[in-house]
Amino acid sequence: MSRRILGPFNRVEGDLEITLDIGNGHVQAAYVNSPLYRGFEQILHGKPCMDALVIVPRICGICSVSQSAAAAMAIRSLMQLTPPHNGKLAECLVTACENLADHLTHFYLFFMPDFSRTDYQHKVWYPEIAARFRATSGSASAAMLPARAAFLHLMGIMAGKWPHTLCLQPGGSTRPLQQADILQLIVLLQQFRHFLEQHLFGDQLETVTALGSLSELLHWRAARQSDLGLFLDAALDLGLEQTGHATDHFLSYGTYDAPKGRLLPAGHWNGTLQPLDISQISEDVSHTWMEGSTLPPTQGMTLPAPDKPDAYSWCKAPRYAGAVYETGALARQMIAGHPLIRDIVSRHGASVLARVVARLLEIAVIVPHMEQWVRDIRLGDTWCHTARMVDAGGSATGLTEAARGSLGHWVSVQQGLITNYQIVAPTTWNFSPRDRHGTAGALEQALEGIAADETSTTSTPVMVQHVVRSFDPCMVCTVH
Repeated sequence: MSRRILGPFNRVEGDLEITLDIGNGHVQAAYVNSPLYRGFEQILHGKPCMDALVIVPRICGICSVSQSAAAAMAIRSLMQLTPPHNGKLAECLVTACENLADHLTHFYLFFMPDFSRTDYQHKVWYPEIAARFRATSGSASAAMLPARAAFLHLMGIMAGKWPHTLCLQPGGSTRPLQQADILQLIVLLQQFRHFLEQHLFGDQLETVTALGSLSELLHWRAARQSDLGLFLDAALDLGLEQTGHATDHFLSYGTYDAPKGRLLPAGHWNGTLQPLDISQISEDVSHTWMEGSTLPPTQGMTLPAPDKPDAYSWCKAPRYAGAVYETGALARQMIAGHPLIRDIVSRHGASVLARVVARLLEIAVIVPHMEQWVRDIRLGDTWCHTARMVDAGGSATGLTEAARGSLGHWVSVQQGLITNYQIVAPTTWNFSPRDRHGTAGALEQALEGIAADETSTTSTPVMVQHVVRSFDPCMVCTVH
């Protein structure tokens, strides 16, 4: 048995270190370390409640809108506000824009370049994928980056700026739109759809979302050229549909609360679909450099203990009913019941292939709804309601779905000041350390069994890279 420490990882947002115990040519155990403590929860203590809307987006520069949305939802509950029709649409549009831009960036710039490594130069698919996705020189980025930049203009029109917008408020959006703005949004979405249908999918979005099984996906792939198809060629050749298996427990808070109803539902999956009960969420700190014990976020504490024995990460260990759960696009589509994702998971369980396909499928699912949300905007109607914070205060929760999964903010307020603020981010779920029972987190489980050379002490096994990136980690949110 040998032990290897891997890190830092490139093309990962923030700091990540992984320790692998390797024996018999495979990973026997993995320990995931989030090595950078940041302390946003402590920063928020004693601040006026509305200051959270300014502070929490700074947790992350790539999913700041999701942090804003969760904070606004929590404060909205304290203020007993309901956003107006246009305010709900604005929140759906700006959060969807950020989430889909993240999915696109992950696929083209973070995930696919690993297939152009020289480890794979003997593969039949290597020349085409390397020419398309090699970092800095591949042809894909020349088409993707302008499409992504144009798509993010939606954020400028609706939110004023990105990241760290202040447009999302408890009562809705502070940025009313005019007819010219709406026409511009329609054009931007048409252009984005064109890129997706020409390059990513090679087909209409509606055709992609109608795929109902893995066999249908592979039959569809055989009839066209697309970037998704190139991924499938490599993934199936490498067995990625059977690699990176974790718990097959999935969690989603649900998201996109449009006026006509929530698009993606809340729930959890442990073999069957179950309703979500947030009272079942707790955070274990037994292997975290934090003081305290296992507590629900409503009573949670963030008290650093850097010399704590047996701890190996700044990440807490969230659990649902005491069990390890995976979150993200795969979880969302499992909870929503998309037949393609349900079929892939029923055949092979959660895997690298399942996570990537779910992420790309989500782009195809959401863009048509964004087009409809723009059409549903009512010119001249109210965009934001206002209210005064109740002096007596109280406690509330804001739950949403960021690109990487379930994001929750738990806030307690007295006399307008924050007395406790706890955040459980998506990568906190996925990259958690062991809990007090010794149960490994989702990524730790997904890495077990990966082939690895015991004698090597330098390079990171490329299959480890695939598994890690399949979760699309955001480490700065993890150690908020």
